[in-house]
Amino acid sequence: MSRLSRRVPVRRLLCVLPLLLVAVVAVRHRAVLAEGFGHLATAEWTWLLAAAGATCLTWVAAACTRQGAVVERLPGRRLLAVQFAAGAANHLLPTGLGASAVNLRFMTVCGLPLARSSAALALYLLAESVGRLALLGALLIAFPGALRLGTLVPEGAAGPLLLVVAVVPVVAAGVLVLVRRLRTAVVSFLRTALGEARSVHTRPARALALWGGALAFPALQATGLVLVGRALGLPVPAGHMAVAYLAATVAVALVPTPGGLGSVEAALVVALVAVGGPAAVATAVVLAYRIITVWLPLAPGALTLAALVRLRVI
Repeated sequence: MSRLSRRVPVRRLLCVLPLLLVAVVAVRHRAVLAEGFGHLATAEWTWLLAAAGATCLTWVAAACTRQGAVVERLPGRRLLAVQFAAGAANHLLPTGLGASAVNLRFMTVCGLPLARSSAALALYLLAESVGRLALLGALLIAFPGALRLGTLVPEGAAGPLLLVVAVVPVVAAGVLVLVRRLRTAVVSFLRTALGEARSVHTRPARALALWGGALAFPALQATGLVLVGRALGLPVPAGHMAVAYLAATVAVALVPTPGGLGSVEAALVVALVAVGGPAAVATAVVLAYRIITVWLPLAPGALTLAALVRLRVI
């Protein structure tokens, strides 16, 4: 095995793999790419540049949230580069797994034990979810007639969805009660996670970074969609577009597709139509928005990921 590991350049293969995955995903979605770039050509470039700026700021917000989830100070430039690379990894693997794996590896390389790195990752995911739901709730209060949430759930799917939501916690609790080894591992992880959360919240700077970034991240994503909508002349108020974006991303959060490719586009189109946008223009806005936020950063993000692997940052 040692001879084989010396002969096979594992790290070099890991550097090439992200680029190969980008090529595969691009070929599979070539029709969407062509249509999306066609819509960009007819848009107002001032608004598109602003949308690109908002997209860049999402990586800064993610870096702030990641830093806020740990007590130790992480190297700032590397942390920001890792968020850019993690975005590419997130679009190449099932939802959330790519970014989580990249950040988990980064924290362990920085010297954090695996248990604490996992706890910090869980705290980040919790804060991001709470921030997104809180922002959606605030916007629904501000714009109560913006969206009927039932439009995002297919007809007849509400009952099975509620059943799954009710059954899954019961099954999980039953498994924990019956499987002692798993229960011990979960209890140990929860102790570590709660201890990490308490330590973070005793430091105001860390707590501010955690929750400020968790709110800023979805707000910047929604802002990007609003700006693309303005660029393509979507006749929907900005607040309603933001509601549509947040509701759609919450609705597809559990869909296990790479970066939400396909599912996010469909949900966004439905949500924008539900808040009053014409279907054709809503489709154009969604395709252009995904080009800016997903496809344009994908190749540079994969190159950054390969460089970070080669430099042993992750």
